[in-house]
Amino acid sequence: MNLYIVDDEFPARLRMRTLIRELDDKSLLILGEADRGDVALAEIERLKPDVVLLDIAMPVMDGLEVARHLAELELPPAVIFVTAYDEFALAAFEAKAIDYVLKPVRTDRLRQALDKARRFSPERARDLRLAMGKPRSRSHLCARVRGNLKLVPVQDVVYLQADDKYVAVHSEHGEILLDESLKSLETEFEGVFVRLHRNCLVAADRLIAIEKDPKGDYIARVRGVDKPFEISRRCLASVRAVARQL
Repeated sequence: MNLYIVDDEFPARLRMRTLIRELDDKSLLILGEADRGDVALAEIERLKPDVVLLDIAMPVMDGLEVARHLAELELPPAVIFVTAYDEFALAAFEAKAIDYVLKPVRTDRLRQALDKARRFSPERARDLRLAMGKPRSRSHLCARVRGNLKLVPVQDVVYLQADDKYVAVHSEHGEILLDESLKSLETEFEGVFVRLHRNCLVAADRLIAIEKDPKGDYIARVRGVDKPFEISRRCLASVRAVARQL
């Protein structure tokens, strides 16, 4: 069974490697480790481990969000959360984690968790998308670009544009396509983005001004974008409310 370790503290990763060796189980192989969730995602997709031993409290991207993105993989791994904080237990089990192990980890407790992972099926991990629902909004958006996962920090997104079955994410780093609805993104990131019309959301903190064009239609000026954005009559009041708070 192939394993991958994710923890932002080196002593914790070293401790986990030591515990796995103490299990003296020839079927266990550590494929790699990472100290950040966003870095781990790309490695996990490439290496395809069976089990991810995942810390929760980490900078940049916490373990709960990492698990959410892992559920989007074609063959998602089993997730065992390993953390020093028991207040995350409910969220972890809502995420359908295989197990939740508190630090300091004991050898027998780790063996028990890995035994559970042996009985894991990828179908269970796919339930993450539904189970995690909206426990918290993501810090990153994730899409597959030329066969690889690409992460875009939500804070770097300028606007979101619906395009047929996809949503184009325009950020400081370029454009990616999400297989999500504009409505679900609007709901998840309420207050972060404001709807201009049925096909477009813009980052609320990038809204510069509301103007009228020569035809008398309302448009929005957005920092970082040269073109103006159409504002529908239906959305005008909410856009004005956001603009007044800036």
